[in-house]
Amino acid sequence: MKKSVPITEHANKGPALLDITGQVCPLTFVHTRLRLERMGPGEVLEIRLKGAEPLANIPRSLADEGHQVLSLEPEPGADGIHRLTVRKAG
Repeated sequence: MKKSVPITEHANKGPALLDITGQVCPLTFVHTRLRLERMGPGEVLEIRLKGAEPLANIPRSLADEGHQVLSLEPEPGADGIHRLTVRKAG
């Protein structure tokens, strides 16, 4: 069984961070959706993800739900890990 997904809030009230690099689909989207449900409209979430399936599916699924995908970029120095930045709809 996988460990729980770490969720860290930045101390400077910046974007929340969700690390799902250790998760597999469909749990990657489940954890992302649960985290967004705890956020207010317009708040920003940064998601660390890894793997072709989450990389393709999560941005598309979030956009389909009305959230704004702000960026999707490789994380420097982190092999295969990308950082997705999303603004919650509302």
